[in-house]
Amino acid sequence: MQQGGRTRRGGFRSLRLWHSALRYFAMTLPAVLYEKEAAIAIVSLNRPDRLNAYNVAMRDDLYEILLAVRDDPEVRVMILRGEGPAFSTGGDVSEFGSAPSPVGAREIRWRRDVWGTLVRLPQPTIAAVHGYTVGGGMEMALLCDVCIAAEDAVFFLPESGLGMIPGVVGTQTAPRAIGVGRALDMVLTGKQVAAHEAVRIGLVNRVVPRETLLTEAKALAYTLAEHDPRIVSLAKRAIRLGGDLSLAEGLALERRLFSLI
Repeated sequence: MQQGGRTRRGGFRSLRLWHSALRYFAMTLPAVLYEKEAAIAIVSLNRPDRLNAYNVAMRDDLYEILLAVRDDPEVRVMILRGEGPAFSTGGDVSEFGSAPSPVGAREIRWRRDVWGTLVRLPQPTIAAVHGYTVGGGMEMALLCDVCIAAEDAVFFLPESGLGMIPGVVGTQTAPRAIGVGRALDMVLTGKQVAAHEAVRIGLVNRVVPRETLLTEAKALAYTLAEHDPRIVSLAKRAIRLGGDLSLAEGLALERRLFSLI
């Protein structure tokens, strides 16, 4: 028994050392990983120990990577995903929460035009989300052109309960995706939406098993990469810009863009 006790204590000590090493390892890695696979850019949020909560380091890394994607003629499609058990739980309250006010926290996050850069990318973007896709995490997914969700994905916007409103353009993208009534329900009550309900209401495009999420996202990306990138970019512009115009203005925009082909 005594020997067994020493073994258990040694095991606990090893576990504590492993956790300490994991924390150090996580702190020394980039907050966002970037790899290219043929014409596909795979961008991975990389703070798994914090459920990919968005902090200043992640903001800066993501901004630089999005600029690299935008300016790389070899990249035809981008996948945005998260390492670890969640896609992203939004802003890191331990960092942004230390700002003097919610307004100050929002200003810190907006010192790089990450979200404008993401939505204006000429390449099609695919969000591959799993686990908690919450607050700014859900809003990031809404800024992508297509969202594929794993069966374990959960979506909600908790900001109202934290004394603020969504700060990653969620008040604008959510009603465009799911309608004003459903968006108000999520924003005002913090209602949680599971993956299969999310696809039913138009929050995501499709739901797949967790173990095939990245495979499915890559399959779609390779299909899109076969298209003429100039045509894809023009189509994106027509839809993204046309959504804020009257029908007559949208048709005029479509004619102008069609004339560029």
